[in-house]
Amino acid sequence: MLFTRESDYAIRIVRALSDGERSNIKTICRKEDIPEAFAYKIIKKLSNADIVDVKRGVSGGFSLKCDTNDITIYDIVIAIDPEFAITRCINNFCSMNGTDERCKVHKELLLVQKEVENLLKKKSLREILK
Repeated sequence: MLFTRESDYAIRIVRALSDGERSNIKTICRKEDIPEAFAYKIIKKLSNADIVDVKRGVSGGFSLKCDTNDITIYDIVIAIDPEFAITRCINNFCSMNGTDERCKVHKELLLVQKEVENLLKKKSLREILK
């Protein structure tokens, strides 16, 4: 639940595009070992989040829309999975959350969730890839 395969592939796609060059889907998928059919779906989500620029046509392809200084792994993960959580319990799926007293495990997991989010936001993609 922490990182889906889709989030993992999204991070790889952004890494493949981090050189600033426009690239085609075959090159990205070969470089990052991603199934081509899955990559299109992910790139669409990254494009909707203004992370990837899509240019159609003969000289088209994909490139990063933002500077690697301005993006974190958290940004990529949230673009793919807006309800990113370390466990289902975080998003109020805990059966104990409907009782008068909130689940103590839920409270602790919320703290862990915040720490994970802070770590994912801590470094820019450029800092990570240098």
